[in-house]
Amino acid sequence: MRVLPRTVCFAVVAALLGSALAACSSGKAAQGTAGTTAGSSAPLVAAVSRNISFAVGGTTTDATLDIPAHRSGQRLAAALLLAGSGPTDRNGNDIGAGLVPYTLQLIAGVLARMGIMSLRFDKYFSGLTGGGAFTADPSSIDLAAYIRQADAAYDFLRAQPDTDTGRMLVVGHSEGGMYALLVAESTSPHPAGLALIEPQDERLLSLIQLQTDEQIDADVGQGTLTAASGTQNAAGVRQAISEFRAGRPVDTSGLAPGVVQLITPELLSPVNARYVRSDDAVYPPSVAAQLARGTRILVTDGTADTNVPVSTIKPLVSALTVAGASGPGLRVLEGANHFLHLPGVTDNTQFLAPAAAAALQEWARPYAQPA
Repeated sequence: MRVLPRTVCFAVVAALLGSALAACSSGKAAQGTAGTTAGSSAPLVAAVSRNISFAVGGTTTDATLDIPAHRSGQRLAAALLLAGSGPTDRNGNDIGAGLVPYTLQLIAGVLARMGIMSLRFDKYFSGLTGGGAFTADPSSIDLAAYIRQADAAYDFLRAQPDTDTGRMLVVGHSEGGMYALLVAESTSPHPAGLALIEPQDERLLSLIQLQTDEQIDADVGQGTLTAASGTQNAAGVRQAISEFRAGRPVDTSGLAPGVVQLITPELLSPVNARYVRSDDAVYPPSVAAQLARGTRILVTDGTADTNVPVSTIKPLVSALTVAGASGPGLRVLEGANHFLHLPGVTDNTQFLAPAAAAALQEWARPYAQPA
């Protein structure tokens, strides 16, 4: 698999390489009994991070299950963690593109320190999971397949003996934030809380348009495109998106080569067309408006996030309000970018902005393990 060097984080990579559930584990899970708490005299079960796998749609999905230390018999809140776009693995890394910020692993650590167990997995075409049933025909995969995989992960986590099924949570980063909304709709019982971390908040191609405009503006600022050429290219990208959405051939004549390279994975790659159309059909605020009333919500948006700028987040937040969501709601993170890094922190540094960690802790506090 390959990822073009680009600033667009909601890209579908150019080679994208029901939910019947069968689980296997590389170790024995700690045994639990009904109820969320156990007496202080119950023996302490040590923390464990376990590599496990579960099956869905003819594919074995590899994952990591983190269970913090707790009293024997104690049931814990449990969070499913969902990665962003492209071949992003269970830890939040895109190895092929050289991006290794470990975003999801760091989030799992924040939750573990609060006594919340978590599951994160290698989605299709990432990590150890690979293409699975879609390897022979990558063009056949669509958004629904990824949601079925996430639903199976949710069911696997719910079935763990240490899980308090009344305190199921979902945390999604980037495109995984949109996945989290869809999983909340399709699973039962519905999760008690969602954390949408720098989430996809518009239709996919609308965000691609925004992100491409940002790159064109940067090129104009650097002098690699003239102002007139920048205007022409921005209009050409809008036209190309309209053509794709209408099912017509996409015309890239007149576009700068660098701009064509930016839009190729979404608009010009036959292998990606099915997925892009299925993703672009989803308007996240419409899904958010259908959430179960009382769902505890966190939405983060960093002021330095050029992939999900603060200027676009309002419709999603408003839809959550209409749905009757509770919780912290929107937390604007001053200076944070899409990877929850602050200025001066490189992409591959394992770091979460303190405000991001604090927002997660605020959202998760009702589900924390009693001291």
